[in-house]
Amino acid sequence: MHSTTTRRCLIATVIAASAIGLGLAQAQTSPPAATASPAAASAPAQKLSIRDIAERLEAAGYRDILEIDYEHGRYEAKALNAQGAPVKLYVNAQTGAVERTRTRKQHD
Repeated sequence: MHSTTTRRCLIATVIAASAIGLGLAQAQTSPPAATASPAAASAPAQKLSIRDIAERLEAAGYRDILEIDYEHGRYEAKALNAQGAPVKLYVNAQTGAVERTRTRKQHD
């Protein structure tokens, strides 16, 4: 009976050591938790492409978009509004939101 008890203790020790070893191996190969680094959290948003801006303006009801330029950290576009009036649009480069609209002359 003494040998059976010793054998059981040995098996239990091997199982425990294997479990601990597996846990250490898993801890070493597991990717770190998904946390944003401070640099990534404070990084400015990437600006949208001219195509993205054009699509957002069309979805907002603007048509006949004549030009889109990136100036002063924002996009500036010339188009016709929903009423057909020529306008100059000042568009947020990161979100595509129209921040300001200015009516322009027909030949502007």
